[in-house]
Amino acid sequence: MNNRTVAACTAATLAAAVLTGCGSSGDSAGSGPVELTYWTWAPGMDKVVRLWNEKHPDVRVTVKKQAGGDDLVTKTITAAKAGEAPDLMQAEYQALPTLVGNDVLADVSDHVAGAEKEFAPGLWQQVTLGTDAVYALPQDSGPMMLFYRQDLFEEYGLSVPATWEEFAATARELKEKEPEADLTTFSSNDAGLFAGLAQQAGARWWTTEGQKWKVAIDDTATRKVADFWGGLVEEGVIDNQPMYTPAWNNALNTGRQLAWVSAVWAPGTLTTAAPDTRGKWAMAPLPQWEEGANTTGSWGGSTTAVTNDSDHKEAAAEFATWLNTDPEALAALVKESGIYPAAQAAQTGDALAEAPDFFPNQPDFYERAAKIAAGTAPAAWGPNVNVAYSTFKDAFGKAAKDRADFDAALRTMHEATVADLKKQGFEVAE
Repeated sequence: MNNRTVAACTAATLAAAVLTGCGSSGDSAGSGPVELTYWTWAPGMDKVVRLWNEKHPDVRVTVKKQAGGDDLVTKTITAAKAGEAPDLMQAEYQALPTLVGNDVLADVSDHVAGAEKEFAPGLWQQVTLGTDAVYALPQDSGPMMLFYRQDLFEEYGLSVPATWEEFAATARELKEKEPEADLTTFSSNDAGLFAGLAQQAGARWWTTEGQKWKVAIDDTATRKVADFWGGLVEEGVIDNQPMYTPAWNNALNTGRQLAWVSAVWAPGTLTTAAPDTRGKWAMAPLPQWEEGANTTGSWGGSTTAVTNDSDHKEAAAEFATWLNTDPEALAALVKESGIYPAAQAAQTGDALAEAPDFFPNQPDFYERAAKIAAGTAPAAWGPNVNVAYSTFKDAFGKAAKDRADFDAALRTMHEATVADLKKQGFEVAE
């Protein structure tokens, strides 16, 4: 399939339904034993799948551990070109359009009827391309929230900000009281954070107009987010250093950084980054652009998808549905894989009854998280997220280091994404 055919298939898929020739619709579990292969990077998945195999002797799933993220996307696309893709694969939400555009994933909407009600609308929207084509089942999610040093907020007399306006005021107040400390940092080494913040503000970076892609990375919502963070960096009331470095770890561990805008998986990172601060952190909803709202973005999360190369799509879809909606399977995913399940019922189930070990002072951690997750805003991904993310890292990294205007960096990110789409042969609406 050449680039223009891929472009037509992907754009049409996202605009309405899959065009003839954009994937196979044939599917049958057949009679007798069925063997399925599942490529995934989630830890402990073999133990979860064992539960399925014990109860479904006619459909056996074999887990093949893989590298995660973009590496698996590239490997699967390569395998699909040779007709050797696995039956099932784990895929991040933002990778789905790329996989669909390369004719890798199958539309399983006929085989997952009823599953939609198990997930927050914002998550289901990310696996539903076009009006009714479903290309994956949500597996885990990363609703964003604010993590802060509860002890130091009390020591400095700070209030937990409920709005972004209050967040900025808190950053200024802290800097006045303790010039050596920062409320947080703006980091350019993980574009997923910025994408989630833009999502919360209402951004939809990739959409379609007929057969054309429309890119809106520099839309009003995203520009509002860029201006907000760029202004705080330029003002010097927050830090401008990247996350996940020894210096960042030390700032968290010593209290020189008091807060981290992150996602539900943050406790695991804090355990390693700031080991001396157990029991000193608390979690709150992400600050809102409108007072009283309950909207959050996503940072991270993945899905379970069925490929076009599978000879047993119906059986594969049945397994994917079980994995992500069955109570026993979801409990095992939490225990063995350490994920935050996308299925809403599991977010308040027994498996998440206890708070993360790092948050013993907040026993209702997951109860609060479930309420936040219910307000997950929809996101709109395109076929070249990797280009947008790479450009973000370079352009915003330089702007943050220089404490320069973020508007120019955002425009660079937008223009690079558009140029890449055109280079690949996609039609782009201006």
